[in-house]
Amino acid sequence: MDRERFLKGVRWMVFPITVVTFAIYVGVAIVLSLLALISLVDGAALLLAIPGSPVTSAGLLAVLHTVLLTIIIVEILETVLVYFRTSRIQVRPILIAGLTAMVRKVIMMGVESFNAVDIMATAVVIAVLTAAVIFMGKEEGDTQAKG
Repeated sequence: MDRERFLKGVRWMVFPITVVTFAIYVGVAIVLSLLALISLVDGAALLLAIPGSPVTSAGLLAVLHTVLLTIIIVEILETVLVYFRTSRIQVRPILIAGLTAMVRKVIMMGVESFNAVDIMATAVVIAVLTAAVIFMGKEEGDTQAKG
């Protein structure tokens, strides 16, 4: 009997926390959606401004910077959407967002600020993230094959 009362008490406490957590995830999804839209519009505006710009390569880098940022935001949003569908956090989209961020950093780094330590550290992080994405892909394949 005591165990049943305890479980009812725990369920009573867990439900409000679950509702609050769900509401927070909905808020995060809305903010990420707005950020992705703003980033996409910003990228389009930058792209349209390139023809009148005297330095085309700088304009293209700005567009690429914005597009990669949009991809990062969408990958994080995908993590939230997967949580809504499965009630579980997927790690792979977060790893892909991290990998995209590191590639974005490499592109933005340029050759002017050549620092061997930064480049080596960035290369190591990219290698680790790539290995993690590949490993997570195999894990998801194994999970789907078993399920």
